[in-house]
Amino acid sequence: MPRPTAAQLAYGSCTVIFSTLAMLLLSQTSSGLGIAVITLSALALGLLVAVTVPLPKRVRSGSLAAVPAPAPAPVQERVSAQRETASVSASLSSLSSVSSASVSAVREPAGP
Repeated sequence: MPRPTAAQLAYGSCTVIFSTLAMLLLSQTSSGLGIAVITLSALALGLLVAVTVPLPKRVRSGSLAAVPAPAPAPVQERVSAQRETASVSASLSSLSSVSSASVSAVREPAGP
């Protein structure tokens, strides 16, 4: 039988304490037999609560959570991706300089 978790112990203990106090205050019994019955019923209720506390779910092998993370790309692929990014940014900067030059040429009036 597996050991109880901290949550099970806490819920069960709180249930025993609070249910014992509530039943003793509500019944207002002073006989030994009444106190014993209330104590045993509170222990049974605490055990029931501790056993029914939801446990953390285990990951099943067929679920999506069990899918391993993708492996990192090899170094060669990362270097080629960096080179492509650099060439694209260089092309964009050259295009922007050409377009700004053509815009300024259109805006400047032609000489006499």
